Amino acid sequence: MTRFLRCGREAVLAEVDDLDAALALYAALREASLPGVVDLVPAARTVLIRLDPSVTSPREIRVAVSALSVGSADPRQGAVVEIPVVYDGPDLADVAGHLGISPADVIARHTGAAWTVAFGGFAPGFGYLTGGDFDVPRRTSPRTRIPAGSVGLAGRFSGVYPHDSPGGWQLIGSTSATMWDLDRAEPALLVPGARVIFKAVPA
Repeated sequence: MTRFLRCGREAVLAEVDDLDAALALYAALREASLPGVVDLVPAARTVLIRLDPSVTSPREIRVAVSALSVGSADPRQGAVVEIPVVYDGPDLADVAGHLGISPADVIARHTGAAWTVAFGGFAPGFGYLTGGDFDVPRRTSPRTRIPAGSVGLAGRFSGVYPHDSPGGWQLIGSTSATMWDLDRAEPALLVPGARVIFKAVPA
């Protein structure tokens, strides 16, 4: 079931039941390339559809989206991004203990997963990655400063901190890859739909 919320003349917010439904709707919209749609912004349970009011209207978008065949499109159609990681994070042992496996098994599970950028948020360049076999709690006491490049886990998500910032994710490693660079044509390294491969590298 999709609920539509109008956001002025230039956007419609499509609200669905869960993350899987949001990813499926985002993939279907991207594949459909509806006339007048200028941007799609997926989130955990929504997709914001930005439109050109000189081409289409919120009502026309609602009708077109309702007619889409959602579920047949693969949300993992983006470019493949390989991220080198030194798995030396301060929470690696805690994550292993929570999951009842060894730190080496955590690394193998993280590098062996088929990660996909579900949506962005929190900070410019931060991508929420799904597809791993993880479900770990956030830290009970968030850190006041996490270095840029820190690789973390929280709930079913993985992510890479693009800047120094506070945060409560479990840190399992770090990368030298730059997540956000305004000098690039696409500042964010991880955009929705991109597939991500984490590769263990020595310190």
